[in-house]
Amino acid sequence: MDRIVIEDLLLRCIVGVNPEERTKLQDVNLQVTLYADLRPAGRSDDLADTIDYKGLKGDIRALVEGSSYLLIERLAHEVARQCLRRPGVERVQVRVEKPGALRFARTVAVVVERSRSDYPETSAW
Repeated sequence: MDRIVIEDLLLRCIVGVNPEERTKLQDVNLQVTLYADLRPAGRSDDLADTIDYKGLKGDIRALVEGSSYLLIERLAHEVARQCLRRPGVERVQVRVEKPGALRFARTVAVVVERSRSDYPETSAW
């Protein structure tokens, strides 16, 4: 299946279980891979035949920056749900990195893969 990849989407949000993590914004780095049939756009050269990744980036940004989850697992799950709300997205892989979460490690990451069947409310789109 064809893919659209958004790499290194750097955002800030409240995320974590420790008291100090609940009061200040932290950096998160997202990698998002959207799986979709891009043949119609390849033939037509028309934005209406593909996924508007600029619009999706705005939706992801609003979701992440407005969130306050305890776990990056939950953050990744909700970003995947947001992506699957877009018509044409059949499957998504989301990687959420939390730089500096572990001493002596550059980052900690969670990777989730979801499809429309994981979110019944997206099946109608």
